Amino acid sequence: QVQLVESGGGLVQAGGSLRLTCAASGLPFSGAHMAWFRQASGKEREFVAAISWSGHRTLYAESVQGRFTISRDNAKNTVSLQMNSLKAEDTAVYYCAADRGSWGTWGTWRRTQNGYDYWGQGTQVTVSS
Repeated sequence: QVQLVESGGGLVQAGGSLRLTCAASGLPFSGAHMAWFRQASGKEREFVAAISWSGHRTLYAESVQGRFTISRDNAKNTVSLQMNSLKAEDTAVYYCAADRGSWGTWGTWRRTQNGYDYWGQGTQVTVSS
């Protein structure tokens, strides 16, 4: 049974930082492309960042480029999202996503929800202005 458990969300002032972590189990993590998506109230879920199974390739949404950094630790089966210079518009539920863990192909399509097979329950991030 695949489980993705997010942690690290909370309330922060604009300009502040938060670090989200996703702990994965039940899949070959070292072969899984991982990603973060977010969904603000009343809006559709949107892509935030993705990282390849090797950690050598990353993708970012234009809105977070230069402020957020995705990373992974294959020894600990975790993926993290360091969020700096947070803005009120970053307020959302943040979801961790994983593909099947089969050392699959990488490409810009990893920006879409179709690129992932498993999802966490989400963690709330609220940025006060």
